[in-house]
Amino acid sequence: MNLEQVRAAIGAAWRSSIIERLTAYVRIPNKSPVFDPAWEANGHMAAAVQLIADWCRTQPIPGLRVEVRRLPGRTPLLLVDVPGELPGSVLLYGHLDKQPEFTGWLPGLGPWEPVLRDGKLYGRGAADDGYAAFSSLTAIAALKAQRVALPRCILLIEASEESGSIDLAAHLAALGDGIGDPSLVVCLDAECGNYDQVWCTTSLRGNLVGLLHVRVLEEGVHSGMATGIAPTPFRIIEQLLARLESPINGGLLVDALAVPIPQDRRAQIEAAARVLGESVAGKLPWAAGVRPVSNDPVELLINSTWKATLAVTGADGMPPTLSAGNVLLPALTLKLSLRLPPTCDPTRAARAVQDALERNPPYGAQVRFESGGATAGWNAPAFAPWLEESITRASREVYGREAVHVGSGGTIPFMGMLGERFPRTQFFITGVLGPHSNAHGPNEFLHLEYVEKLTACVSLVLADHARQCHPRAPLDSN
Repeated sequence: MNLEQVRAAIGAAWRSSIIERLTAYVRIPNKSPVFDPAWEANGHMAAAVQLIADWCRTQPIPGLRVEVRRLPGRTPLLLVDVPGELPGSVLLYGHLDKQPEFTGWLPGLGPWEPVLRDGKLYGRGAADDGYAAFSSLTAIAALKAQRVALPRCILLIEASEESGSIDLAAHLAALGDGIGDPSLVVCLDAECGNYDQVWCTTSLRGNLVGLLHVRVLEEGVHSGMATGIAPTPFRIIEQLLARLESPINGGLLVDALAVPIPQDRRAQIEAAARVLGESVAGKLPWAAGVRPVSNDPVELLINSTWKATLAVTGADGMPPTLSAGNVLLPALTLKLSLRLPPTCDPTRAARAVQDALERNPPYGAQVRFESGGATAGWNAPAFAPWLEESITRASREVYGREAVHVGSGGTIPFMGMLGERFPRTQFFITGVLGPHSNAHGPNEFLHLEYVEKLTACVSLVLADHARQCHPRAPLDSN
């Protein structure tokens, strides 16, 4: 395989068609079903799937089969099947549903209007995770153009990942044995600590979301008449949240949310901290004068990859300040998002959180925690020597720097599903969500130079996988 030719082919594909198609994709507000319950009637998801499927069908890969699979009431699944010259299979994964708009976009930028600026494509969904289908198939096509023999490659792009992959299990059940037993999974939906080397994700946190409802009155009452007699729902919520989280350092206090950190993962965190240093915290868009919870990058990486954390992400019952009168509010609802350690039992965690919030409510207030679902985290199996060597070589040859292995603070439910279904499979999980790329917030961007290079790294790993599994097979299929 000629790496320079691979990189040239990948660069040409990005410039000739991918950037233009991703630009069109950004314009489609195909929000995940949790954020757009009327997604099917609105038609945005169908438009996004069609856009990517149409591009896939134009790729110069002999025998390529592109299928949009649909189930009643479920978001669609894009399945691309590339026949192989060698036995076995590789599964490549991504998703095409998006987070909602969010606020705070810089002047000239917005979620649904793509902007190319300083080598970055701004707009919702390009980095999380619209690029994955394009990069995956381009990496394969670059190898096919050089007649590199590969096993069968299956590209699976789902449309409910941002909703916890709520439709994926049904699609996998409908597929049955259709995706075979892949010996390698490539996932392009993860983070990168910088834009200078390959970042390989070795673990993912789980997620527990839910609504905390607190009611003290049947209707709002003049605050001058009610305060001092009735407790405010806000104060009750403060007390309840203090059962979960230390208000001083943010540490979670529920035993079911804590797990031991494996020694190999701790060593990887320490190595990543040496590479990243102050940029562990510096990647965030801090307001003036605000400091992180620690100045130790090791502690920050542990906190964000192997410890449980709590965020309040929404509220009902509090009027906007411009229309807020002198009224003691009768009830409040908060949306809670807890990130769970990779090996934490999500069912046990959900029960423990519900018990901590609902037992013995202050003042006898009506308190209810309505779980929106708990998703397990994932801890990768040990790398096979060939895969670790391949990722290291790819990073060195393409970026000129060593690869870094570290956990991710986010959640990809599909990895847990695959880990259970294919316990012997090797995983290469990487991505483009680096400093300031802000996938779920304002100003999301895709770093174009980085993603081109990452696509070349995927080609290298796929070629090494073929050689490892079939060392006697010629690289030229002719």
